[in-house]
Parts: sequence; C-alpha cells; structure tokens
Amino acid sequence: MPANSLQTRAVTHRVLLASLVGSAIEWFDFFLYGTATGIIFNKLHFPAADPLVSLLLAYASFALPFLIRPIGGLVFAHIGDRIGRKKTLIVTLLLMGAGTTLIGLLPGYDSIGIAAPILLVTLRLVQGIGLGGEWGGAVLLAFEFAPAHRKGFFGSIPLAGVPFGMLLSALCLGAASLLPESAFMQWGWRIPFIASAVLVAVGLWIRNGIDETPEFEATRMSGNWSVVRRWSCLGDPGAKS
Repeated sequence: MPANSLQTRAVTHRVLLASLVGSAIEWFDFFLYGTATGIIFNKLHFPAADPLVSLLLAYASFALPFLIRPIGGLVFAHIGDRIGRKKTLIVTLLLMGAGTTLIGLLPGYDSIGIAAPILLVTLRLVQGIGLGGEWGGAVLLAFEFAPAHRKGFFGSIPLAGVPFGMLLSALCLGAASLLPESAFMQWGWRIPFIASAVLVAVGLWIRNGIDETPEFEATRMSGNWSVVRRWSCLGDPGAKS
C-alpha cells in the first residue's frame, strides 16, 4: 500500500477517533448531571420544605441546557466558519469540561446559601452552550474529512458518543454510590465530576493532534472570505506574506 494512502488512513482514523471521543466526553459530562439530579442536587443545592419542589427545581436545572443548546449551536457555527473547526471544538470541549469540574467543586446550599443554586444553574447554561457547539461541530469535522462516497458514515460516528457517554456516566456514578451513604453525599458524588478533567485532557490531546478540515483549509488558502472572514481579535488566518 502506498505511503500516502497509509498516511491518509491514519489521519482519517484519528479524525474519527477525535469526533467520537470528544462527543462521548461531552455527553458523559451532560448525562452525569442528569444521573445525579434526583439523588444529589435536589438535596444539596435545591433544598425546600416540600421534597417534590426540590426535585422539580433540580430537574428544571437539568432541562435548561436543552433550551440553550440552539444558541450555542448558532454562536459556535459562526465562530467555526471564522477560526476553523478544530479550534472551535477545543473551546467547546473546554467549556463542557470546566463546567463539569466546577460543579464537582461547588459547595452546597448549607455552605453558601442561595449562591449555590444560582452558580449551579450558571454552570449548566455554560454546559448547554458548549454542547450546542460540540454537537454540530463534531459531525462537521468528521463530514468534511470524509471521502465523497462515505460522508454519511463519517457523519454518523459522533452520534455513537451519546450512548457511550450515557453508559460511562452511569457506571462512574454507580461506582461512587458504593461508598457509605454519608460519604457518598458529602464527597463521593463529586469524584466523577472532578475526574472529568482527566477525560477532557485526553480529548484535548486527541483533538490537538488533528489538522484543520480540508474544506476549511481550501477556503482559507483560496482567499474566499464569504464564509471564512477575518477575525482581528484572533488574528487573520488568511493573511499572505
């Protein structure tokens, strides 16, 4: 097999891995909160005289990112057309990972009062924006690297990250729940959230090792800035010497 063909296959596999792993990590972070909503956050961050009210408030905080995701998609679609798919996906992964890690470090209502639910909701909104950009960006990354006859298959790879992320979040929180109940409620539940930083670091390492998509590079090199325009605060990727 020619060396160029082997190199192309290696790049393709790395891109697919970057799309799949990044998507799985994002959804792990997202569903980790959902798994903990009804057993942790209703008690620690949304205490109320009526337990049903606490539960409803906690699940409302889980639902908020679904409403904010379209805004994240619009914002990062615009940014992705200006600075590139790779850089955009690194930012979205950082947003989601930072939100998850900070949730794991966030004190409860007993410690900081009303600031606890306010900060928790704020972090959830940050996650929703990050997920909105990640979802479309991961599919676009895989799609633009795909050969013409396999674009549908490549575009489907990031979708597999959803069940992987959901399964991993359930396994991690389930393992933490094996601790004694008092230890689990005090600090055990925080371990999967804080450990998310390790997964994000792995995802960033994988994504940093790929190139920009061929379609974006072709547009940049051609100087056709109807799609890819100069963004002065991040430098001009199309400047020519």
